[in-house]
Amino acid sequence: MMSGDGIWHRCHPILANFIGDYPEQVLVACTYYGECPKCEVEHDQLGDYTRSLARDYRKALDSYALADGDTRTFCAACKDNGIKPVFHPFWEILPLANIYVSITPDVLYQLLQGVMKHLIAWLSDPLVFGPQQVNARCRLMPPNHQIALFPKGITILTCVLGKEHKNICRILLGLIVDLQLGGGSSPARLLKAVHGLLDFLYLAQLPSQTTDTISRLERSLITFHQNKDIFVDLGVRGHFNILKIHSLLHYSSSISLFGSTDNYNTEQTEQLHIDFTKDTYRATNHKDEYPQMTTWLECREKLQQHAVRIKWRQQQHLTTSVPPQRPIGAPRPGTYYLKMTWNPTLRRVSFDSIANNYGAIDFQDLLGDFLAHLRRPHLSGRALHDRGENTLIAFHHTPVFHKIKFTDRDGAVIDSIHIRPEQLDSRGQIIPARFDTVLVRTGQQPDNVRRKQGMFGLLESKSS
Repeated sequence: MMSGDGIWHRCHPILANFIGDYPEQVLVACTYYGECPKCEVEHDQLGDYTRSLARDYRKALDSYALADGDTRTFCAACKDNGIKPVFHPFWEILPLANIYVSITPDVLYQLLQGVMKHLIAWLSDPLVFGPQQVNARCRLMPPNHQIALFPKGITILTCVLGKEHKNICRILLGLIVDLQLGGGSSPARLLKAVHGLLDFLYLAQLPSQTTDTISRLERSLITFHQNKDIFVDLGVRGHFNILKIHSLLHYSSSISLFGSTDNYNTEQTEQLHIDFTKDTYRATNHKDEYPQMTTWLECREKLQQHAVRIKWRQQQHLTTSVPPQRPIGAPRPGTYYLKMTWNPTLRRVSFDSIANNYGAIDFQDLLGDFLAHLRRPHLSGRALHDRGENTLIAFHHTPVFHKIKFTDRDGAVIDSIHIRPEQLDSRGQIIPARFDTVLVRTGQQPDNVRRKQGMFGLLESKSS
C-alpha cells in the first residue's frame, strides 16, 4: 500500500471486524440459524439479561483441522461444538483473528428494523393502546420543520425503511406518554421499558463513546429488562426469546473493542449497494431487466433536476451574501453564531399583520418598551413599561426574517429557526402556519424583565 509520502510498503492487514446482517453473520461464523454467532446462549434464555460464555475460537479451529481426515469424525466434532461442518472456512488461516469477536452489532437491522419494529407493533396492539389511539396522536401533532410527520398514522405504513423508523422513534414516546391502559392499570412500567429502549437506541449511535456513555448504555438496557414483563402481563407477548433483543447485550463489549457503531453500521454498505446498482444500471442500460430499479432511478433523477431548478430560481431572487457572523453572548468554547441574510424575507409587514398572521400580539407594546430601554437603560419593571407606553413610534411597518441559522466557529450549521405564516397555494387551499419554538436565554433577571429582554434580543438580532 502507498503511504502519504508516496512510498510503497508491504502490509499485512488483519481481520478486525465483520460487518453484515444476521444471515451473513451466521454464514461467516458457521453457526446455525436461530443461534447467537457470538456466544453459546440457550434459546430459552435469549430474552434474559444474562451473559453466556463466548464461543470458543480454539475449539472451532481444532474441529476444522479435522476436515481433511475422516468425514464422520469431522462432522461429529463440529456437532459437539455447535458449528456447521464447513470445509476450511476462510478465517481459519488468518492470524490474530477471532471471528466470533469480530462480528459486530448491526444498528440498522437489529435495532431500527428489529427491536424498534417489534416495540411499535406491541404498543399498537389492541391489548395495549391500539392503532386508533396511536394514529390519532400522529394526526394531532403540529407541523414542525425538525421532525417528520405521519398524518395518516404509523400503523398503516408498509415496507418501512430504517430512516422512517428513526423518524418514528423521535416521536414515539410523545405519542404514548399520557395514554391510559385498559382496565385503569398504570402505564408507568410500560413507559419505563419504552424509555429504556429509546435511550439504548440513541446512546448506541453516539459518534463518540466514553466509559460513562457505555455505562449509561448498560443501565438503559437494564431498565428495559426490569420492566419488559408489562407486555407479558398485558397479553401481548408470551416470552422475549428474540435473538435481536439478545444481541443488545453485545453492544457495550463491541463498542469498547472497536469504537462507536458508525464504524461498522450496515447502513453504509446498504447505501454503497444502492450506489453500485445505480452505476451498474447506467453502464449496462438494460431497462427491461430491472423495471423496478429503472422506475426508482428515473424518479431520483427527476427529483435532482427539480431541486437544481429550484435552487437556481432562488438564487435569481435572493441575495446569497451574508453579513459577518455575530456571536451570541460572550465568546467561549462551543459558542454559536447567528447567520442571517442582508435582505429580509419581507421588507414591509404592518404591525396588524404581525399580530394577526404571526401571533405576536404584544409586538407594538414590547417595541415601545425596547425603545424606552434604549433611551433609559437604568429603568426596569413598571417604570420602563410606563415609559414605553408614552413612546412615539413613527413607523407602522417592519421587515421580517423567516429564517435564522446558528453556526459554529467553522461555519457549520448547527440548527435553524423557521417561521411561515398561514398562506394560500396556487389552488386557493390554505397552507397552515409553521412556527418553531425558541427559548431565549437572557440571564438571571426576574421573569417579567426576562420576557421583555428576550423580545429585545430578537429585535436586536433583526435590526442588526
